[in-house]
Amino acid sequence: MRILLIQPKMNKRPMDTDLKIRMSPSLALLTLLNLTPDGHEVIMVNENAEELDYDYGTDLVGITITLDVLPRAKNIADVFRKRGVPVVAGGIHVTCCPEDCLPHFDAICIGPAERVWSRIINDAKGGKLCMVYCDTKDFRGDEIASPAYNCIDRQKYLYTNIVLSSRGCPNKCSFCYNSCKNRLYIRRPISDVIKDIKTLGTRHILFIDDNFIGDYQYTGELLNELQKMNLVWSAAVTTRVLDYPELLDLMSMTGCRSLFIGFESINAESLENVNKDNKVERYEALVEAIHNRGIMINASMVFGLDGDDVGTFERTLNWLVKMRIETLTSHILTPYPGTELYNRMESAGRIVIYDLSKYNTANVVFTPKDMTAQELFNGYRWMYRRFYSFKNIYRRYPKNKTQRKPYLIFNLGYRKFGRLTSAITHFIPMGVLGKLAARISYKI
Repeated sequence: MRILLIQPKMNKRPMDTDLKIRMSPSLALLTLLNLTPDGHEVIMVNENAEELDYDYGTDLVGITITLDVLPRAKNIADVFRKRGVPVVAGGIHVTCCPEDCLPHFDAICIGPAERVWSRIINDAKGGKLCMVYCDTKDFRGDEIASPAYNCIDRQKYLYTNIVLSSRGCPNKCSFCYNSCKNRLYIRRPISDVIKDIKTLGTRHILFIDDNFIGDYQYTGELLNELQKMNLVWSAAVTTRVLDYPELLDLMSMTGCRSLFIGFESINAESLENVNKDNKVERYEALVEAIHNRGIMINASMVFGLDGDDVGTFERTLNWLVKMRIETLTSHILTPYPGTELYNRMESAGRIVIYDLSKYNTANVVFTPKDMTAQELFNGYRWMYRRFYSFKNIYRRYPKNKTQRKPYLIFNLGYRKFGRLTSAITHFIPMGVLGKLAARISYKI
């Protein structure tokens, strides 16, 4: 069979450029490619990096779906289905909200694909495709397949050095997909993680786990193995990392240079409303502990939580600048279908926009409690402009000399002049630009 695997084009947020949408390849598609039995031809198309040609002459189409690309995925499926080509959909939104996806595809895959993908192919080949393939029971970490790293076109992406050590998160924050019924939290064998790192053949690694410290004992064992590898790496953690100073020490020793942290809000009341166990009173100690170890912070902040008002934006900005937070990823609260937050808001009649293409954390799709929708949107845009103003880039300039080059590259090259940098990629391949940034930042 000839199989076409598709990553639909994501919807850019106001501050995004091609640097964002071409940050890295789809691990989902690369994993499916590795799972495909011999004897089949597979074509991968990431619409963020290349055009989709409907005339590939395929026998089966597989689409990986996040929430905001579902409308685009439906359009793609319609074209192929009208041509008599069966379309299978999977991904995080399909897993968390299968009933919304099922009518638009010939089949859906709920949960991991490792144990069902070859069956899907065989069923499609025999014309006996089932409507639902579900595999969420007793799935083990040692069953997670490695991506087909050797099939990446490294020139198309800013970074291709992405590694997964776990799937899911043990926390159940009500605004997060991990609060959905079908989500799993599983750790991979450390030997498999090390094997993937070695396969990539680079010292610069981006761990893309939802929560790199979901199991702190496992993380400690993994870090002990990383000590031998002379890496430079980054990952996403929760504020609970402050509870494990020995892990922070190991992170610094093994080459961690940046941590994405879900602070989400500096308002304790706002956090309580979404089942987030962050302790606001410990934030400053956390920042100090991380900075003292030479690690930068990418702070995730969510605006529009119940408890936020129009003064939240300025208070948050002042705190971020005071603490010299190096980078900011800001979001408008978005109630994803299937989550506890969505169910609660829908029951209260607070969902006002159902166009899923707007569910990319850059639009107000619900009725805020203590401000208007326009005030929330304006404050979100204001936050990005002010945080990345020349004045505040200067005020947040790191005290640690080793952080200054990557800090300037991100704040200026990626954010402040991101459109100019993105335009340069019309002449210099994205992959070359990524390698250059890593070399300047970390001498690798």
